[in-house]
Amino acid sequence: MMRRYGDSPKAGQSYTFRPGVYVILPRAGKLLLTHQSSPYPEFQLPGGGVDPGEHPLTALHREVFEETGWRIADARRLGAFRRFTWMPEYEIWAEKLCVIYTARPVFALGDPTEPGHTAHWVPTDVAAQVLGNPGERDLVTRHIL
Repeated sequence: MMRRYGDSPKAGQSYTFRPGVYVILPRAGKLLLTHQSSPYPEFQLPGGGVDPGEHPLTALHREVFEETGWRIADARRLGAFRRFTWMPEYEIWAEKLCVIYTARPVFALGDPTEPGHTAHWVPTDVAAQVLGNPGERDLVTRHIL
């Protein structure tokens, strides 16, 4: 059985299935996080949704570049969890399947291209506390600290 974080599914509520890929990017005692300013400010692991027909690793590389401006290498799957949540940017209730990887940040090509995102190198112990998602916090704590 897959671990679930956050709220339980609401009885009678329809959920759109949303697979996503996210990555822990460690370097020199810090993690590369993205800060999303809207719809509410939050630190997150870089990543996001897998488009229909897109390979998960292709999505991972695309999302990391869009949200941080960085290229990555050597992605390795760490685990997965589910979340049932309201996604205000899409105006849907979603059942999110969050697959978490670790990878090596290789180099930055520039600023993030995703509007409202900024890249931040955060000390690992602080990152484990400031991530807005409890599933991400748990995986960072279990696999990196």
